Amino acid sequence: MNLVDMSVLVCDDSMFARKSLCMFIATLGVKNIYEASDGAEAVEKYKANKPDIVFMDIVMPVITGIEALEQIIEFDPEAKVIMASSVGTQAHLKSAIKAGASDFLQKPISNDQVKQILENAAKGEL
Repeated sequence: MNLVDMSVLVCDDSMFARKSLCMFIATLGVKNIYEASDGAEAVEKYKANKPDIVFMDIVMPVITGIEALEQIIEFDPEAKVIMASSVGTQAHLKSAIKAGASDFLQKPISNDQVKQILENAAKGEL
């Protein structure tokens, strides 16, 4: 799969963080980019669009990123969800991995990290 054919869901309650990440992903050629501003919306958008990869903040309103991750994995055990948090405690990391996250990034996420993850996902190496 190449990046143009991928679909990505970006979920963050910070509009700035969400828009910045979406704009960068678009520069890589990804056409199908979905956004969610809280965990509940992320689960709905995932079920509706089944994106190839999800970037999910952990600390969010309505339901947390970890709760959303658990619901997405329950719906689709093959889901590729990358968790991100600025409050990167070991407890968050352990919870995210235990719940089925494919990877965990410390915020602020660098464009290089995002590009590497998308390239790996496109090659089926995530």
